[in-house]
Amino acid sequence: MAWYSILPPLIAIVVVFWRKEVIIALILALVSSELLLAMNGQQPLLWATFVGSVERVIEVSTSAGNSRILIFSIVIGALLAYIRESGGVAATVNMLLNRGVAKSKRQVGLLTMFTGTAVFIESNMSVLTSGIVARGLFDRFSMSRARLAYIIDSTSAPVCILILLNGWGAYVLGLLSNYELAQSPVSILWGSVMFNFYAIIALLIVFYTIIFDKVHGPMKKAEQELQHQSVELDSGPQATKSRYMLIPLLTLIISMAGFMFVTGNGELVNGSGSKSVLYATILAVTVAYILLLAGKRFNHHQLMDIGFKGMGELLPLVSIVLLSLTLGASLKDLGTGTFVASLVGDYLPVYLIVPVLFITGAIMSFTTGTSWGTFAILIPIGVPLIQTLGLPPSLVIGAILSGGIFGDHCSPISDTSAVSALASGCDLLTHVKTQLPYALVGGGAAIVCFMIASFVMI
Repeated sequence: MAWYSILPPLIAIVVVFWRKEVIIALILALVSSELLLAMNGQQPLLWATFVGSVERVIEVSTSAGNSRILIFSIVIGALLAYIRESGGVAATVNMLLNRGVAKSKRQVGLLTMFTGTAVFIESNMSVLTSGIVARGLFDRFSMSRARLAYIIDSTSAPVCILILLNGWGAYVLGLLSNYELAQSPVSILWGSVMFNFYAIIALLIVFYTIIFDKVHGPMKKAEQELQHQSVELDSGPQATKSRYMLIPLLTLIISMAGFMFVTGNGELVNGSGSKSVLYATILAVTVAYILLLAGKRFNHHQLMDIGFKGMGELLPLVSIVLLSLTLGASLKDLGTGTFVASLVGDYLPVYLIVPVLFITGAIMSFTTGTSWGTFAILIPIGVPLIQTLGLPPSLVIGAILSGGIFGDHCSPISDTSAVSALASGCDLLTHVKTQLPYALVGGGAAIVCFMIASFVMI
């Protein structure tokens, strides 16, 4: 693919940091990508670009998997609104404080990280559950929402890619199963866990920030600004019963696991993440509605109004998710990922191949906004290198998976970043800006680890 395939994501990233406007940046990147695709067509260029951009949105939104993600991102707004307006959040915060489970910043951070780790079945569910549990606690202890977004984002994806008993593991296993290798795909995948250096380091950095209550860079500034603001804790709904929050939340988590088993025909790892998260969210919303109606907190018309207002609050972020998915589909046709992957040259010294695969995966994920797409492109490149050069299979796969997660954590056009901002109630650009220094430190340390491992093992 030609060098110009890298231009659309670069446009998006430049506009994001220049104008502080994500939606405009994504639209400009999408239009520029469709313009490049239309240059070889027979129709008038402007017409083909306009039609191509509109049809690309339609194509992405009509995909079953993408539709489920978009509907989930909207419906979750109703759940958040029900939990908030019921007074269940305030009641749960008071309960945790009274029982001494969350009586310090350190305990609040550990509770948030533990929640994200426990819900390892699906990354969006991990982020969402942690965000709901911790929002009120972070406000109570004057901890910024940016810090919450960082903790849940930098916990969910690393945990999901390390535990692998989920859709992530099934996806990568499916990619590896297409090749004949000396080891079984399962053994290679499980062996890659110890070499997934970025994921491990990212979790260690999160743990460090919690235990020592240390934040740095833009995150420190966000925390200092919050300290000078008067946070009115009692401005929201009065505390009622914690069950209004805990029962819907438990319904969400338990039914998510159940739907993963059902959609996977009894196999958790084969379950559909997009189906399960949507079904679980709708069920949780239904449970919350019934609880509030039965408790005579609100009548039917009031609950409908609260639910739709909650969904409306999330429309800007849902638009970002839609445009991110659309841009990713357009860049796939343009060949951006393939071009970046081709940077792994034939004449690269053998001990540099693994670190370069990590860096390539990070660039691909950063510019396309998707780690799964990165895996789909780089694994077919990495496996032949294993076969022809005798590279350690688990080390190569670990580098590819690490690179995908690292780039995704740094990317302002990642749908995962958007969902993390949504779950924590944080501005998307603030989340990306405050998380970036931590991700870069983790990425730099991972490169050193892959260099050392390559010298030792190859």
